[in-house]
Amino acid sequence: MDLISEDMLAGMAPVEKVRFIIDEVKSGKILVLEKGLTPEEEAHLIEITMSQIEPDEFSGIEMESYPFKIDNSLIGKLFKKNTIRTRLTVIGPANQLKTLKRDRNLISALVSSKK
Repeated sequence: MDLISEDMLAGMAPVEKVRFIIDEVKSGKILVLEKGLTPEEEAHLIEITMSQIEPDEFSGIEMESYPFKIDNSLIGKLFKKNTIRTRLTVIGPANQLKTLKRDRNLISALVSSKK
């Protein structure tokens, strides 16, 4: 399991992030992203993953994120700038990571050995 800092991902372009995640998950790693992905990056990750599924080699990904938050801070309100804040995301091979429960503040998952 790798814990990926917000700083590491901030230095990557969206395409680089998706490629990095797919490569790591294909090698059997489970990733915990400190900041998470934007909705567009998540959609792109799912799209690319679906095109690479091979039953004997790569079963796809399991991905869970905390719900997005809208930043309604005083400064944001003054400048009429409501930004969406992404939150922690857990991503892993579909045959190793199974989400048991997810709510606003908790992701409960079962991690199994490679199949």
